[in-house]
Amino acid sequence: MKKVVIETYNPAWPQRFNELKLALEKGLPNLIQSIEHVGSTSVPGLSAKPILDVDIVIDHRDLLPEVFDHLEKMGYYHRGDLGIEGREAFARVDGYVPWDGTDTVWMEHHLYVCSKESAELQRHVAFRDYLRNNPSAAYEYGELKKKLAASAIDRTAYTDGKDAFVHSILNLAFKEVDGKK
Repeated sequence: MKKVVIETYNPAWPQRFNELKLALEKGLPNLIQSIEHVGSTSVPGLSAKPILDVDIVIDHRDLLPEVFDHLEKMGYYHRGDLGIEGREAFARVDGYVPWDGTDTVWMEHHLYVCSKESAELQRHVAFRDYLRNNPSAAYEYGELKKKLAASAIDRTAYTDGKDAFVHSILNLAFKEVDGKK
């Protein structure tokens, strides 16, 4: 079993994301609406697993076959939706992916493709934005993650231990969004 490792926030994470984003944009010309840095590494000051979470946003699902083709040419392989409707997951064949003609070894990352209407995309962005705008909640989340990483038997137990906190933040985030409408 692979132990969950939580690191103190690394200010280099946004730069690693930006470098990856540029390579992905180059490999997916005219196919994407945006590329979002989501997950804990996207929140300044938040302790996290040193793995970027990246959502590639497309206009509509009709573009998926073409996006899949381009991602495969860059060294990614499709893993399905992993049980989450509206979000397609991709893994890398090696650390050099996305292949960009250089010998770059990219930071570990989870790559997802979703349409702009995807409920999962909305959750990712709402969670990220809430934590970015509420440093005390981000700190509390980081402390919970460290505690769980130290005591969890495996990654599933770690993830399950975060569920209640994540749901409470999402409820707050969506109430905040609804209040602005």
